[in-house]
Amino acid sequence: MFKALIPAWMAIGLTVSSVQAQTTEETINYPVDGLNIVGTLSVPAGDPAPVVLLLHGFGGTRDELEIPAVKEGIYTRAARQLAEAGYASLRIDFPGSGDSGGEFADMTYSGQIAAATAALDFLKADPRVNGSKIAVIGWSQGGLVASAIAGRTGIPVATALWAAVGEPEVTFAKLLGADKIAAGLKTGATPLELPMPWGFSLYLKQPYFEEILTTHPLEEIVAYKGPLFVAEGLNDEAIPVGTGEKFIAAHDGPEELWIRPMDHGFNSATGVETVDEMVAATIAFFKPYL
Repeated sequence: MFKALIPAWMAIGLTVSSVQAQTTEETINYPVDGLNIVGTLSVPAGDPAPVVLLLHGFGGTRDELEIPAVKEGIYTRAARQLAEAGYASLRIDFPGSGDSGGEFADMTYSGQIAAATAALDFLKADPRVNGSKIAVIGWSQGGLVASAIAGRTGIPVATALWAAVGEPEVTFAKLLGADKIAAGLKTGATPLELPMPWGFSLYLKQPYFEEILTTHPLEEIVAYKGPLFVAEGLNDEAIPVGTGEKFIAAHDGPEELWIRPMDHGFNSATGVETVDEMVAATIAFFKPYL
């Protein structure tokens, strides 16, 4: 771990606010492939704490889906609860999402994996956190990314996959339509319009659709031997039921499969109970390793 002086590129755009008593949040920046990646670093008071990297889903941002009952993003809430348990956290915007540089149309799994891997390097070098103890949480497509960085780097001391994409072709054929994937494979440099079920459109280029067919999260997790927490919803409209069991079956190491009657948003549209239960279960699973 580096000492005292934080490189200038770590401190660009620094802001500090109170999350709870004696916890600070800071906006951080780091470069990946010529793009500026923006994140929020939450640091509890005291000695440098173990840290959790939070990876958002398809079309999301670092604060993630707002819970209507409390007007708080799911990842914002999770970061606060992690801090209350004594853990730092970093939630990032992937390239082309939120405040990070790039265009969403250029988004690929490989680009997100590169940004997440660089986030691990950032945390290992930052004296504000204990970079020798890093865990990762990935939700939905962020779970795909989490499985890749866990398997490829071996850095996370624990990993949590929340409603993670295990078979991209199956998930995105359902979400986008098989016809859209076929069209996307021929679109070249012209972004393809993708009407979303939520009433708006996203636009993506051919490389994204190519990686739907060549990315295999279930194979990535095989290489990861660390502790694995998998949350699966029985009412998930995006991820096929049984995907969590497939991740567990592919993994060799300490593990927990946490199944509840929840949708892809962890029932957040109707309250915080399931979200809070899942975060608490994740923290309890991480505790022996962080």
